[in-house]
This record gives sequence, structure tokens and C-alpha cells, in this order.
Amino acid sequence: MADEPLILGIETSCDETGVGIVRGHTLLADALASSVDQHARFGGVVPEVASRAHLEAIVPTMRRALSDAGVTMADIDAIAVTAGPGLAGALLVGVAAAKGYALAAEKPVYGVNHLAAHVAVDTLEHGPLPEPAIALLVSGGHSSLLLVDDLATGVTPLGATIDDAAGEAFDKVARLLGLPFPGGPPIDREARAGDPAAIAFPRGLTAPKDLAAHRYDFSFSGLKTAVARWVEARQRAGEPVPVADVAASFQEAVCDVLTAKAIAACRDRGVQTLVIGGGVAANSRLRAVAQRRAEKHGITVRVPRPKLCTDNGAMVAALGARLVAAGVAPSRLDLPADSAMPLTVVSV
Repeated sequence: MADEPLILGIETSCDETGVGIVRGHTLLADALASSVDQHARFGGVVPEVASRAHLEAIVPTMRRALSDAGVTMADIDAIAVTAGPGLAGALLVGVAAAKGYALAAEKPVYGVNHLAAHVAVDTLEHGPLPEPAIALLVSGGHSSLLLVDDLATGVTPLGATIDDAAGEAFDKVARLLGLPFPGGPPIDREARAGDPAAIAFPRGLTAPKDLAAHRYDFSFSGLKTAVARWVEARQRAGEPVPVADVAASFQEAVCDVLTAKAIAACRDRGVQTLVIGGGVAANSRLRAVAQRRAEKHGITVRVPRPKLCTDNGAMVAALGARLVAAGVAPSRLDLPADSAMPLTVVSV
């Protein structure tokens, strides 16, 4: 609707500089600059490199987003920015930029939670989110299950990773297999030619005693170690490592645990909608397994298109639009960047 507020979102929590512009649930622009190639040779994100890349990219990315949307800063009604969680230096670049633009253009600013934004972005694909819903967030730094009663006011954490997040495990296993960083896409590609039942890798925190204490929590450290030991044993024996089978079996173990716990949370809470977000949500096998399991229980699965699963400004703008529509007060201009912002805080 033309009379809905025009919201601009800024995302700089890790290695993606994103600026998105939305009106209601309509995406008008999603400009992105990535520094992932600068981190690849280190096998992971280097915070100082990410911060400098954001400094270099924020202004041209902003200009591109405004141009793509065919608007000026004067047309924007509010600015939303990721205030946390994330890399401290990277967050500071986005928050400082948002404050500068807000002050210069006399616009309200909303400091928002990066993880809640991964839930909100689905509204750009599928419209308003039925509430309550269960959200499964899976990325390089987070594996979380949330109960979303009202995204504008807060979410209830149900479970989280107790060691390696799913995306982190993908990166580490990819390195073991000689695949490039980030590990998610290459493992997904290799797995398509492999047998997911070739190797019986462990499913962390799924034994009865573990489920009693950690029903909705995740652990992928043991799985990563099991893959490493299996690969090392083959190498010591002078046998070739079947990369496709290892990738497929590892991926299956991750997707099995993620979807089983997410569906259990939906059933336990009597919730009929499961939203999957975060970079690992782009994984084709995760989408397929979640859909198959959800259909058996009459649960609707909502997953944004892959481009919206990874970090982007559109998701921040989408959450900003939800906050404005709900009448949530904007943040103060001295809002901080909080690298450890808790899941229970949607905006500051």
C-alpha cells in the first residue's frame, strides 16, 4: 500500500554490508556488498577486515539501494539498523551510519535484533506471519529455536546451540574436505552426488537422557569431530575420501536433528507454523526434510528464498516495518551496538 511507511534497513553484523528498503511487506530494494572473498583465505571471518570492508561499502551500498527503489532519503519514514548480536566493530559501522543518516535527514531510528530480523524477512516472501509461530534460526553463529508470540514485542527462546552452531560445523567440515569457505553451499552441492546413508554420523543431543535435559538444544561439535576422525582414518589407511558421501552423510545428520527438534517444538506448543531463517536455511536438504516432516503433522513451513536467508538489509527493514506498524517507539540517537544482544530483545 502506498500509504504504508517506507522503511530503510542497514545490516553490518558480520561480513555482508546490506541496505534494504521496504514498504509494508513489499521489498523495493536489497543492495548488498560482501567481503566474504577477503576472508576466504583465512578460513573464517576476520573482524578487523570485516569492519574496514563495511566502512568502504556502506555509502555506495546506500546509494545503490536508494537508486534501485527510486527514492531519496527524504522519502524514507524510518531507518532500522542491526544493533546486535554480531561482531562489535562491524556493528558499530552500521549503527554509526544509521545515526548519521537519521540525524541528517531528521528520521527516527530503530536499533533491532539481527536474529529477530531473520524471522521478519519471511514476511517479504509470504506476507504477515501467523502468531504464534516457531522459528528455527540456523546460521554460522546461531542455532536457535524460538516461540514467536508477537515479533514486535519479543520472542521466547526455547533452545540454542551449546557449542558449534550448524553453520560453523558446515564451515569446519568443508575445510576438512578441502572445500571452499563458507562451507554451506559447497557441501550442499557435493551432497547431491552422495549417499546420505553412507556413513552413520552421530545425532547430537537426541538420546533419551539428552532430550530430557536439552529437548530443544543443539550440539554439533561431536558431529564435526566424528567427521574429522572418519576422514583421518581413511587418510591414514591410504584410502581415498569419498567427499560426496561424507558431505551427504554429514548434511543429513545436521538436517535430521534441526528438523526433528523444530517439529517437536511445534507439536509440543500446538503451533501450526514453522519459520526457518538464517544462512543455513538456504540449504536444499534442510528445506526438503523440514517440508516432508511438517506435512505429516499438518504444520506449515515458511522459508524465504535463499537470497533472503543470508544476511541482508531487507530483513532489517522488514523488522523495522513491523515495529513501526505496531507503534513501537523508536530508539534514542545514543543507541549502542551490543555484540551479545539477547534473543529476548527485539529492539533497543
